[in-house]
Amino acid sequence: MIDSLTLDQLRILIAVADEGSFSGAARRLGRVQSAISQAVQTLENTLGLALFDRSAKKPVLTQAGRSILMDARQVVARTDTLRAHAGSIAGGCEPELTLSVDPLFPQPVLIESLKALSLAFPYMPVKLLTEGLGGPEQSLRDGHVLFAIYALLATGSRDLNVEKLIDVEMFPVVAADHPMAQAPEPVSQEVVEAHTQLVLMDRTPLTQNMRGNIFSTHVWRFADIATRLDYLLAGFGWCHMPAWLVNGHIAAGRLKRLRLAQSNGARIAMYVVRQHGRHLGPVSQWLIGDLRKRLGE
Repeated sequence: MIDSLTLDQLRILIAVADEGSFSGAARRLGRVQSAISQAVQTLENTLGLALFDRSAKKPVLTQAGRSILMDARQVVARTDTLRAHAGSIAGGCEPELTLSVDPLFPQPVLIESLKALSLAFPYMPVKLLTEGLGGPEQSLRDGHVLFAIYALLATGSRDLNVEKLIDVEMFPVVAADHPMAQAPEPVSQEVVEAHTQLVLMDRTPLTQNMRGNIFSTHVWRFADIATRLDYLLAGFGWCHMPAWLVNGHIAAGRLKRLRLAQSNGARIAMYVVRQHGRHLGPVSQWLIGDLRKRLGE
């Protein structure tokens, strides 16, 4: 019997509850009152429950009715989302926006762009992977994402379609109370080698031969940049970090920018990368365009 339940009946239930009367629901839905009353009666018979107490002048939801009403709202909302999502796909949009982004990319900019995207495409599902070093390219090659944003310097690959997006400023930093913070600058190679360098490690085979900017003989390795930042602030060692991530800590006196004899920093080019022959849909293109606009500002 439950299979005969219809979305129209659920919408009528919601309308009666919202309007407080069968006549109000009839006006809202453009139906005659008798059709509304019959639909509610049919729904009650289908569920085997009394949804409204009709003993008063206006119908009042029963306890069962209030519970079913919450379920009805969820079902109708999910159905509306499904219809909108299907409509966007039929209109040419990708079924899902999937991307991998190196955490060196300015996350505040990405967050603002994705906020704007959620307003422009409210029913678009998003899968966002934040992976460092070879992670974005591995996800791209494995087909897990439509495109990736990362530094080609990490893998050196030349068989992909790339478009430059931004240069990210990187420079060496250390906790303000670390011994290196008091060393004469430029900090000599001997001093650098005597202290621990905090290094990101790659869990893919794409960068196994990349030594990176490792100058110290003592190295601690981390799988993600957020954890490395925590240990940097705690004074475990020094490392190169993106300016956008540490400038606030420098201004607050928690970190100090270092000038090393071997390195005073660099600018790392980050690219939008996709596989050749893989064309991006309108939502992906919209996001990339919005990122470019915000980065330009």
